[in-house]
Amino acid sequence: MSSVVSSQRVLSGMRPTGRLHLGHYHGVLKNWVRLQHEYECFFFVADWHALTTEYEHPQSIEQAVWEMVIDWLAAGVNPGAATLFVQSRVPEHAELHLLLSMMTPLGWLERVPTYKDQQEKLKEKDLATYGFLGYPLLQSADILMYRAGQVPVGADQVAHIEITREVARRFNHLYGREPGFEEAVAAAIRKMGKKQARVYQDHRRKYQEQGDEQALETARALVLGQQNITLGDRERLLGDLEGGGKVILPEPQALLTPASKMPGLDGHKMSKSYGNFISLREEPDSVDEKIRRMPTDPARVRRTDPGNPEHCPVWQLHQVYSDDQTRQWVWEGCTTAGIGCLDCKKPVIDAVQAELEPIRRRAEEHARDPDLVRSIVADGCEEAREAARATLEEVRTAMGLNYR
Repeated sequence: MSSVVSSQRVLSGMRPTGRLHLGHYHGVLKNWVRLQHEYECFFFVADWHALTTEYEHPQSIEQAVWEMVIDWLAAGVNPGAATLFVQSRVPEHAELHLLLSMMTPLGWLERVPTYKDQQEKLKEKDLATYGFLGYPLLQSADILMYRAGQVPVGADQVAHIEITREVARRFNHLYGREPGFEEAVAAAIRKMGKKQARVYQDHRRKYQEQGDEQALETARALVLGQQNITLGDRERLLGDLEGGGKVILPEPQALLTPASKMPGLDGHKMSKSYGNFISLREEPDSVDEKIRRMPTDPARVRRTDPGNPEHCPVWQLHQVYSDDQTRQWVWEGCTTAGIGCLDCKKPVIDAVQAELEPIRRRAEEHARDPDLVRSIVADGCEEAREAARATLEEVRTAMGLNYR
C-alpha cells in the first residue's frame, strides 16, 4: 500500500458496552459520521479488548456487540461508506499481535500510562494478566493491520498511538531491508530521472547528516509525486530517506478529536457507571423525566431566589444544545429569578428529544431486522479480512515465514 493511500485510511474501534448514550454520540459517533465521508474508514467492535477486563464474565459480550452496532447504524454510520466489522471475526489480528510481540520490548508496555492507571481504577478485578499487559500491543496490531494513516483519539489516548508508531518503526528497521534492498533503492532512484534523482539525494543527505526536517518533507513529496516508479519502489525510497528500509507498516498519526462536551445529568462526565446518562434509545417520557429531575443551582431554594448558571448542570447542557439567544435568555432569567428551573430545562428537553427522535426510529428499524445487521457485519468482516490478509502476507514474508 502506498503512503498516499495509507494517509487516507482511518481506523477506530469501540469496546462493546451494549447500548450507547449521548456521551458516546457526541464524543465518538458524530465524528465517525463526518470522517466516513472524508476518508476510507474501518470501524470495529473491539470484543477481544473487552475480554482484557471482562474475561470472567464473557457471556455479556455477545448481546452488547449487536446492541452497539445497532446504535452505530442508528447514529448515521453508513456501511456503504465505511467498513464495519467485529475484531474476533478477523483472526489475522491475533496473528499480527503474536508476531509483533516477538520484537516489542516489555518495558514499552509497562510504561503505557493507562496500564497502571486502569489497574488502580479497577482494583476489584484481577488485571495481573498477560492479556491486560499486552492490550496496547493488540491495539497497535489493530491499527497496523490496516496500515491506517489516521487514528481518531482523544488527548488521553495519544500515548497508545505513540507506542504504535514505535512498534512500526522497530518492525520496519528490523525487517524492512529485504535482500538486495540497496540495489533496489539505487534502481528506483535512477527511474526518477537525473534531475529529480539529484534533488532526492541532496535532500536525503541534508536530512540524514543535518537532521533538516524541511529537507525530509521535500524529499517525501518528491517521491510521492513520482509517476514512473512502482508502489514497492516508492515505499523503499521513503524507507531509505529515514535510514531504514522498506516501509512495511506505515506509522499512524493521531487524529485528535475534540473533547466531548456532553456532560452527564449531574454535571460530571456522562457514564453508565455513574448512572447519569441518557441512552440513544431512551424513551421520550424517560428523557423528559430525567432532565426535569436534574439538580440545579443549590442557591435557588425558592422560585424567587436568583441563581448562578455556572453552578448548574443544566447550564452545561445549554452549552451543547442551545443557541446564543436561548443561552442569553437562560442567563438573564436565572440570575434575576425571572424564570424557574423547569422553564430553563424546557429548551434542553426539546433539543434532546429532537436529536434522539430519528436515532430512535432508525434503531427500532434495525432491531426489527437482526438478519440485516448481521449481514452488514458479515460483509464488513470479509472486507476487513481481505485488507488484513494482504498486510499479513507482507509481514510474514518480511519475517521469513513465507515457506508455508
